[in-house]
Amino acid sequence: MAETKKIEEGEEKITIEDLPGVGEATAEKLRENGYDDIMTLAVASPKDLSEIGGIAEGAAVKIIAAARKYADVGNFETGEEILERRKSIKKLTTGSKNLDDLLGGGLETQSITEFFGEFGSGKTQIMLQLAVNSTLPEENGGFDSDVLIIDTENTFRPERIIQMSKYKGLDPDTVLKRIHVARAYNSHHQILLAEKAADLSKEFDIKLLLVDSLTSHFRSEYMGRGSLAERQQLLNRHMHDLLKFGTINNAVIAVTNQVSARPDIFFGDPMTPIGGNIVGHTATFRIYLRKSKGGKRIARLIDSPYLPEGETVIQLSEDGIMDGS
Repeated sequence: MAETKKIEEGEEKITIEDLPGVGEATAEKLRENGYDDIMTLAVASPKDLSEIGGIAEGAAVKIIAAARKYADVGNFETGEEILERRKSIKKLTTGSKNLDDLLGGGLETQSITEFFGEFGSGKTQIMLQLAVNSTLPEENGGFDSDVLIIDTENTFRPERIIQMSKYKGLDPDTVLKRIHVARAYNSHHQILLAEKAADLSKEFDIKLLLVDSLTSHFRSEYMGRGSLAERQQLLNRHMHDLLKFGTINNAVIAVTNQVSARPDIFFGDPMTPIGGNIVGHTATFRIYLRKSKGGKRIARLIDSPYLPEGETVIQLSEDGIMDGS
């Protein structure tokens, strides 16, 4: 096999078989697990690659090193180049102008937006509304795309999709056909579904991936301080799989999260989202939902790379999510 070198612009694009140490059998295993191009291999970890490909960790290190040379990983970019790349980012409407404005125009592609709050705060309703909205034409704030939902708590209700679709003037049957739902029965199944989402994206134009909820299985299966490190490690891997899907497919990733009360907080709101720093650092935008009077909910943006903190009022109704007065 030829010595690894950077491919000059205009030359033939290389495949993973061109990497030293990657034969047909190894390439097939890698592709089955989502490692189907040079960039995904370049940013892989040797341990994961070794387990998936059935190869020695030393060989995995050499494959990754070669992929990084081809992919030219690690170069710095100017701010101007990053600004140009960000022009490909799209925004998905929430159905509420107030909430869209709070998020700078809607939910961003290539990012994770987390909605957290107590039971009944409207998290699932927002997820269902986003699923409907993603099928809207782009001129109406949608993506005209299909949707993936990883449902961990059996909260998906097609009846709500029908109600929301009718209000938007959409054909409910068409919308339901564009929403692909998988029930996750435990945390490992949840992680596997996120990995397999890449396969479905080759068959359908997926521009929205929803996880409702992100942490419920991890919270129930890994209890106590003794299992905290393992839980956080798995959760970290899961969130980065989701983010990778969003980046590769220029898709919105939206997740819900639960809260718990911190007994050491005596003043202010004691509620804090599950998942600690792993979720906090990986989620790009974080929205805290609180109940208000009637069907109203208060949505507060508590974390964003470039938007100020703020809050707004939204309305939950039979027709879906809309502005609260």
